[in-house]
Amino acid sequence: MAGTRTLTAEEKAELDALRGRPDREIDLTDPDSPEVTNWAGAIRGVLYRPVKLPVTMRIDADVLAWFKSHFEKGYQTKINAALRAYVEAEEHQRIK
Repeated sequence: MAGTRTLTAEEKAELDALRGRPDREIDLTDPDSPEVTNWAGAIRGVLYRPVKLPVTMRIDADVLAWFKSHFEKGYQTKINAALRAYVEAEEHQRIK
């Protein structure tokens, strides 16, 4: 993932220590760790990646050819993004 790096041993140790602390011990008044209440600018996939499952499915040849011709590398990712956009649009319509 772009912008990621390997944690140092010291950082890993600090995270392990924090992992054992209960939520009530987290100081949300600390300006270095403010509670996020507005997620409007959040970008999917930056901190969370949905689980990917390998599947076999039948796709019309012309649709697959279109994706492959427009996205030589990453066409499967683009197909997934198109499906996700469709799902989100359908969910948005259901909410209305």
